[in-house]
Order: sequence, then structure tokens, then C-alpha cells
Amino acid sequence: MSSAMIQHVIAFALYLGLMIYVGIRWMNSNNSSEDFFLGGRNLGPWTTALSAEASDMSGWLLMGLPGVAYLGGLKEALWTALGLEIGTYLNWLIVAKPLRRYSQMCKNSITVPEFLTNRFHDKKRIISLVSTIFIVLFFVIYTASGFVACAKLLNTVFDLPYICGLVIGMVVILLYTLLGGFSAVCTTDFIQGTLMFIALILTVTIMMVTIGGPAAASAKVSDFAQRAMNGEFGDLMKSRFTANQNFSLISIISALAWGLGYFGMPHILVRFMGIKSEKDIPLSRRIATVWVTIAFIGAMGIGAFAVTYLNDLLPAGMNESVVIATIMQTYPAFIGGIFLCAILAAAMSTADSQLLVAASAFTEDFCQTLLKKKFEAKTTVVMSRATVLGIALVAFVLSLNENSSIFGLVSYAWAGFGSTFGPLVLLALFWRNATARGAIAGIIAGGATVIIWHNLSGGLFDVYELLPGFLICLAAAVIVSMLDKNKDPDMLREFDEYKKAQGN
Repeated sequence: MSSAMIQHVIAFALYLGLMIYVGIRWMNSNNSSEDFFLGGRNLGPWTTALSAEASDMSGWLLMGLPGVAYLGGLKEALWTALGLEIGTYLNWLIVAKPLRRYSQMCKNSITVPEFLTNRFHDKKRIISLVSTIFIVLFFVIYTASGFVACAKLLNTVFDLPYICGLVIGMVVILLYTLLGGFSAVCTTDFIQGTLMFIALILTVTIMMVTIGGPAAASAKVSDFAQRAMNGEFGDLMKSRFTANQNFSLISIISALAWGLGYFGMPHILVRFMGIKSEKDIPLSRRIATVWVTIAFIGAMGIGAFAVTYLNDLLPAGMNESVVIATIMQTYPAFIGGIFLCAILAAAMSTADSQLLVAASAFTEDFCQTLLKKKFEAKTTVVMSRATVLGIALVAFVLSLNENSSIFGLVSYAWAGFGSTFGPLVLLALFWRNATARGAIAGIIAGGATVIIWHNLSGGLFDVYELLPGFLICLAAAVIVSMLDKNKDPDMLREFDEYKKAQGN
């Protein structure tokens, strides 16, 4: 083993050890399901903001997005990032505070399905059933993307077999998630979000300085793009750069539509529900917006500048490893190992959150709500941990294909959540006359649309499935609610009390 490899191993061991220590540190604080899944609603503004954004971005930020910029220029990456930037800000601005308040008023709801069930007075618990099905389905896919990112990183850095990297990543994520629950996940996400931020901004700055400054870097990238379209670097580069140059209106709309997904992301929404005080939300919003803006600039910059910065072009199919290659070329071995952990952090910070939310949906919304069994607090925590393990094993099986695209997996899961829950969360918070039947119709229509649309192609079906799924969910929920006519006096009274409290 070379000296550089030993230093990388030490860096990774220190980082992974820290994550496990955090899990152990929070282990004894989980005395109830509210502690395990929501941290007792006691998150501070910095932890809320950075954990929300770190869990949001996943390995997609440090592998998927730079890979898109590297392989095809900045247009697709830029429009996608812009949509996500707008979505991030609006979610914090219009959803965070109302959801924090209304979820507590609705019988202290600690999961999104539980909130929707209590908000719409769904006594038959059908909302819980269909919500749990879609949450587990799409979170398994989302979690798999995190496992794939871990495996690809460890395979590239240490030349480990893909399956070994997969097992190591899964085991570490499971350890601190199982031990520490929501508090451990948010604490590790805070650490991971900070590390990701530093790695991105420092690396892209060094790249620009090395190339000759922003102007020189931009000029060299433009020259490379022109040469790529002339076929100098092979058919793959030519096709991608040509397609990017002719970025269509449908492609722009699809990229911007990513922003709609935020309104339905359970792993982000629970951060709003878990923040200590509504007064902390404006500060959290500012922190989150700044973090996301700079992180996107760094990720896209690394991907775009790498075509002229790296000593050699990456082999076909390795575009999602562009940040790994850049870090290994830029820093001394130990420092590089620390920053490579930022990529691991990106993957882990999302996978842990997905596991926790999926487990909460199954334990709280299926086992206890649908089966009408109320377990003791300690029993609930044990069941939750068992569910985390089960979901992780299913995601592990989906991750076994080493040709899986991180960007593709995240894209599918993101569309699923945005279309299934986004419109319903907005209607629950802002429309008095929404009903349980409307919510059920919306969830099913939105989720089914994404699954069907994802498997079709050509013409209109080239539009990102999130957009049609979101609109169909919204239309179904509104139409059925209007036909149903909300006549539940208790539901209407609760909504009026919530709006009155919100105005104070």
C-alpha cells in the first residue's frame, strides 16, 4: 500500500469514526418516537438549515451535478440548479413556519403522513396507507442512490471492489442512524454540510487560480466545448456538448421543474417540523439559501473547469467521478482524503435521512396508526430501528448494479416525492376546503403519473415527470375536494384557529 493510500485510509477512518461516535453520543436520548424521529422538536437554526440542505443535496451535488456539467457543459446543470435554488427559498419562505405550527396543532404530528391524516380528519387512515406505500417505494430508490455514491467513491479512491464499498458505506450509515436517530442524523448532517461547503468552494477557487483566473477558465472551457462539438474527444462528448448547445425549451422547463419537488420532500419537511422555535426560521432560511447558492456554484464550477484542469479526460462512463479526480489531483494525500470525505458526507447525509423518514412512515403511520396498536415508547424505538435495517437491505439490493446513475436515481425519487406530497402539503396549509378524499385522490394520481411517465419517452414524455405529476396531483386533489364539499365543522374550525394563530 502506497503512502498516499495510507493517508487516505487514515482520513476516512477518522471521519467515519466521528460519525459513529455521534450516533453513540445521542443513543441514550431516544426515549420516545418523537425523540427518535423529530429530536423532541429542539433543533437550533444552524443545525436545521445545514442538516436540511445536506440531506437534500446528497451524492447528487458532488457527483451527479458536476458529472452533468463535465459531460455536457453548463446549461443543463445551470437550469436545474436555478430551479432548485428557487424551490429551496420558497419552501423555507412559505412552508416552513406554517408547517411547524400546524403540525404541532394537529395532535403533535411527527411525520408528514401523520400530519396529513390529522389535518384532513381521515378516520379510516387511508391517507396513511397510501402515503406509506409511496414513501417506502421512493425512499428505497433515493437511499440506493446514496449507497451507489459511497460505493463508487470507495471503488475509485481505494480500488475496492464495488460490492465492498457498498457494504462499508451501508454499515456506517446504519450504525449512527440506528444508534442516534434524528438528533444524530441532524448533527452528522451539520458536520457533513460544513465539510461539503468548504470542499466545494476551496477546490473551485484553486482550480480557477491554477487555470489563470475566471476569465481564462471560462475561455478555455468554451474552447474545449467547441472542439468537443467538432468531434475531437469522441462521439460521447460530441453528442452531449451538441445537445447542451441546443438546449430546448422543454429541457429548460424540465430543469426548472426540479424546484417544485421541495414542497413534497418528507426528509426536508421534518426539519421544519423539528425546529425549536418559529422565530429561528428566518435565520435558517438565510443560512440555507446562502449555502445552496455557493454549493451549486462550486459543484458546477468543478464539473465545467475539470475538462481543462485535469491532466487527462475521464474514461467514458466515469463522469460522475469528476470531483474525486479533481480532489486527488489538487491536494496532498491526507488533505485530499479529508475532502474526499465530503463526497462520502454528501451521500451519507441523504441516505441517513431517507432511512429515518421511511422508517417513521412505516412505524408511526402503518404499525401504530393503521393497525390501531399503540406501543410503548421503547418498543416503538426498537421497531423503528428494525425498520431502518429492513429498508436499508432492500436499498442495498437495488444498489448492486454498479452501472447505476446517481443522477438518474435521484431524479426519479425526487419526482416521486414532489408529485405525491408537494401539492397536498400546500393545500393542507393554505386551502380551507381541501378534504381527505381529495388528498387521497391527489396522492394516488401524482404517484401513479410519475411511475407511468418515467417509463415512457418521446415528444411530450420527454418533459421531466415531476411537472405532469405535480399538476395532475394538484388537479385531482382540488377537483375531488370541490365535489366532496368540506362539511366537517371540526376540521374547518381547526383550520380557522391555525390561520388565526398564524396571524399573531
